[in-house]
Amino acid sequence: MTESGKKYYLSVFTLTMICVATVMSLRGLPMMASEGLHMFFYIFFSAFFFLVPVSLVCAELATGWPHATGIYGWVKEAFGEDVGFIAVWLQWSANVVWYPTILSFAAGALSYLFLDTSLASNRYFTIAVILIIYWGSTFINLGGLKLAGKITTLGVILGTIIPGIFIIVLGIVWMLLGNPIEVLKHGVTGVGNFIPDFSDFNTISALAAIVFLFSGMEVGAVHVKELKNPKKDYPRAVFGAMFLIIIIYAIAAFSVAAVMPLSSIIKDLNAGLMQGFHDLFAKFGIIWLLPIMGFFITFGAVACVVAWVAGPSKGVLAAADDGNVPQFFRKKNKNGIAVNILIIQGSMVSLISLIFLIMPTVSSAYFILAMMTAAPYLIMYGMLYVAAIRLRYTQPDVERTYKLPWGNFGMWLISGIGILAVTFAFILEFFPPKQLPVGGPLFYVLFLGIGTAVFVIIPFIIIRLKKSEWKTVSDSRKDN
Repeated sequence: MTESGKKYYLSVFTLTMICVATVMSLRGLPMMASEGLHMFFYIFFSAFFFLVPVSLVCAELATGWPHATGIYGWVKEAFGEDVGFIAVWLQWSANVVWYPTILSFAAGALSYLFLDTSLASNRYFTIAVILIIYWGSTFINLGGLKLAGKITTLGVILGTIIPGIFIIVLGIVWMLLGNPIEVLKHGVTGVGNFIPDFSDFNTISALAAIVFLFSGMEVGAVHVKELKNPKKDYPRAVFGAMFLIIIIYAIAAFSVAAVMPLSSIIKDLNAGLMQGFHDLFAKFGIIWLLPIMGFFITFGAVACVVAWVAGPSKGVLAAADDGNVPQFFRKKNKNGIAVNILIIQGSMVSLISLIFLIMPTVSSAYFILAMMTAAPYLIMYGMLYVAAIRLRYTQPDVERTYKLPWGNFGMWLISGIGILAVTFAFILEFFPPKQLPVGGPLFYVLFLGIGTAVFVIIPFIIIRLKKSEWKTVSDSRKDN
């Protein structure tokens, strides 16, 4: 509500920017660029087999069930409260791991703002940046959606769109001037330059992390009730964001690969984008712009976190309101924000950030956290697709302003493609990358395996405890 008492509505443009912020982050450009010409295959695979199916399915679910709270509400409609809680728990816990990843990228950008690039690989500086920015973003969200929405919109424009366009333009000018293109130095000899070697999964394990870079379109759906006309405005916002993401990612990643040697990109994944800006600015004689770009990139990362902090927590709050988690989680402030959920979330982020102290390098910690984030999220997406299919049969008469074409076959086709994509990406995760030191293959597999198992098991334990509590209350009433 505004001060005048009128309800505040999100515009289509604002929601489009929120969707872009929740999905697209320039932090992914170095990881894409590090794959050389294979990046185009990865981007195509991630966009058309992951982002497109997610966008289409979420558009139908959000317009058919506009009052459902994102992933929790949709899966709950299909399979009940318990399964809905498992889905939103996986989404929420994955985001807890994701925050240190995106904020370590912000730390790399800040090192260029301070004109001390050694800070990008400094563990303590990275942890300090993560904690300061994350808790700051949490307090911003406690102020309500209106303030967070404004910061997100401004952050996407200054920290994502403008730097993205900047690096694209400079990269194109660099190539037009006849300068050497790093990614093409070895020549283009055929299809093999673009299609990765699928016989060795260790060389393509990064595909799982790149797929995850295209995730998040469903988070904007939790704001569907803040739209004036959700059944029409939400699909427009989703599809607008989808095309912006694909175009900017593809061209910008190639621009990074054009000016930076592969070895330099891999060395500093968290600061690779700023290193690309450094090289470009130095070659064009505008190095004085580097601190300004460092500020913009950092602000974009902050906007990305601001956009995400409240989204998944709303789903957990909805589960709490249904009695699926302890009452402690239900506490809200005057702006309707789940205070205790955000505090618990922040405490977990602070603890996970300590991984930067035990990994061989900041880059390796960045990569393994990206993989750890993707694992529970990919499982959640599988549940999302299965729920969408089931709802076509259990609630066929629900009006969906946007509906996948070709009837139930269309739903099976799009969801089936999505299920196959997330399954393939999930398997790839457990193959250690050859390009990065990750503490040894055994450590890598155990870290991901145990971490994923913990994320999956915890919601089952919570459900079991809830049912035991209900049984105790029921037995007590019978005795009385």
